[in-house]
Amino acid sequence: MTLSSLQSEAYQVEESHKEKEELCRMLQFQCEQSERESARQLNQNKKSEEVLEQHRCETQEYKLKQRKQRMRFENQLHQLIEQHKNLYSVFSPERLPEGLASAENKNMQLLSTEQLKLTQLRKLGQELEELKKQKMSEAGAAETQEE
Repeated sequence: MTLSSLQSEAYQVEESHKEKEELCRMLQFQCEQSERESARQLNQNKKSEEVLEQHRCETQEYKLKQRKQRMRFENQLHQLIEQHKNLYSVFSPERLPEGLASAENKNMQLLSTEQLKLTQLRKLGQELEELKKQKMSEAGAAETQEE
């Protein structure tokens, strides 16, 4: 081989080496950019996961709150149903005649008790009048004796 062919070949190798170095720098730059982008995406994914977890917690809290409200409502509903059953058993149409009879009986008892008390009151009033008259006559007798 001749010197010029060797120089030509050295020049080509040198050019090839420069191209490969440039290509290597470009690849390193792209690699660094890819790493930065990857790190950015990882950071963004981490933030997104944190937000997602926060939303999950809020959703769980909301569901728990709704469940508690539903349970309170169900308890109130059961209490109302029991009250309704109790009231229906007391005020049912089947028991109405019995209740009316009982009320009339109590009314009659109260009226007779009232009549008895009025009679006793009249008696006491008469006795009181008699005692007043008796005291007046005794007072009159005492005055005549003093004169």
